[in-house]
Amino acid sequence: MLHESALADAADHLWEELPGHRVEILNGSIVVTPPPDGPRQESLTWLIEEFSRIGARQAGLRYIGGIGLWLPTGPDDCAVPDFSVVDDDYRDALVEKNRYAPHVFRLVLEVTSTNWSNDAAIKVGTYAKAGIPAYLVADRHHDEVLLYADPKDGKYPDPQHFERGRSVPVPESVGITLDLSVDTLLDGDD
Repeated sequence: MLHESALADAADHLWEELPGHRVEILNGSIVVTPPPDGPRQESLTWLIEEFSRIGARQAGLRYIGGIGLWLPTGPDDCAVPDFSVVDDDYRDALVEKNRYAPHVFRLVLEVTSTNWSNDAAIKVGTYAKAGIPAYLVADRHHDEVLLYADPKDGKYPDPQHFERGRSVPVPESVGITLDLSVDTLLDGDD
């Protein structure tokens, strides 16, 4: 078993050796995600456009893809959500190694890939323990979007499920009003 600093060093080494891959430490284990596919990136581009369109910056928010999130579940634990909505002053919450404290995150979103179970299971618990107010999972494996919101005592209540043809309302706790198309979250922008 690796010591925590050795674990962080191993994750840093993998990040350097595997360009384009996402390297995270979840519950003390290194998780490597392959480079994203086109539809996944289209979904993320569309999200940036939607948050811009409704004036999220004017509401004191930033919306960023691939920003490091420090997790309180272990000394080296960190995630790199596909998309995050953070407070405008998030830079003041830098912990270390381009990881930011969870209190500045209002919403994180993951679009599942080959290791979908990490997004749909492991990250649910870690994001809840971090107190992330809203977690959206575009679950391409099960063809639905899950919304986890308002964690209590380190756990999210059961998620809301959204099927194709519907929209997901961004929770009030994020600080803006916006409905997101399930189909676009799952398939990318057509």
